[in-house]
Amino acid sequence: MFQQAPCIICLKPADRVKDVYLHISIKKSEGTWNMLDQTQNEDRNSSTTQLMLTFFKSVSNSPLFIFGVIAVVLSITVPNFLSVRNIVNLLTQSSTIGLMALGMTFVLILGGLDLSIPANMAFSGILGALYMRDIGSPVIAALIMVAVGTAVGCINGFAVAKLKMIPFIVTLSMQAILIGSSIWITKNDSVYNLPDAFGDTILFRMGIVPLPVLVLFVITIITHIVLKLSFFGRWIYYVGINKNAAGVSGIPAETVTFFGYLLSGFFSGLAAIIVTARLNSASASMGSENIVLDIVSSAVVGGVSIYGGVGTALGAVIGVIFITVITNTMNLLHVPYYLTLVIKGLVIISVVGFDSLRSIRRS
Repeated sequence: MFQQAPCIICLKPADRVKDVYLHISIKKSEGTWNMLDQTQNEDRNSSTTQLMLTFFKSVSNSPLFIFGVIAVVLSITVPNFLSVRNIVNLLTQSSTIGLMALGMTFVLILGGLDLSIPANMAFSGILGALYMRDIGSPVIAALIMVAVGTAVGCINGFAVAKLKMIPFIVTLSMQAILIGSSIWITKNDSVYNLPDAFGDTILFRMGIVPLPVLVLFVITIITHIVLKLSFFGRWIYYVGINKNAAGVSGIPAETVTFFGYLLSGFFSGLAAIIVTARLNSASASMGSENIVLDIVSSAVVGGVSIYGGVGTALGAVIGVIFITVITNTMNLLHVPYYLTLVIKGLVIISVVGFDSLRSIRRS
């Protein structure tokens, strides 16, 4: 890069001074470039480290990563956990809770609550089963279940959105009405002797995968797209974050809230079809109050905030699988039922507490 300098002793005094300055400037420039290279290398290493830490933090906080770690631990400690039969059974159980959790996801993101989902599912299943037993048309019976569930959701949505009633009071009252009506209609008995074609069709398997699992997968993808890519989905998040501000900005907050509860009822009707087919009967006990615990805990564990404005359909379904895994593991370990309820309650309290701390930090 530079030519070799002549011997300083052989130079004249003036040339000696110039050459000394030349050597000094060369050393300074080389030192400057070395410092710049060192700084650039340090910046590259620092940025790479920060990128790796950010990636690890985002992955470790995701429900899928947490679920994967738990699944690995359970596969080592719990016998028969990874057997094909147990996995298929686990996914089939998750399909019904998953559909109802998707409905709850819409309502929770809106900042609301729907405690009537299990009772709605049982009531819809009973009416459809009665029609199927007496008339014998499984297709129309399935449509009745969906229509009844959607109608109940419309009533909840009208009371909350238009009449400005408190969601907790509305849905809790609707839960009592539906449970009482189910017991009255069935005389506290099960509706059975349903056509075999109904159960055979709904529980049809493609290979080893039951149809309800495929239905849950497809509906989860559709729901995720609706929430993330459609105007309606964005409006749901805006209403959940600040309903008044959303209304001022031109978003039809009342209509969005109404349709959120409508969708909750719609998913309850879909779940009624699967539960009725699995049990080959329908009864008021299908809408047990403990199911509400599973639905809410699944959504919250999956990242749906009870304060509104936060959550995804994919996260809610992962939360469903997580809660189902807890129940399944307790059964494999022969843990008493009451202790399973205690563990689920502790999980909900822990996750809700973490969600509260997260919302405080955001504010």
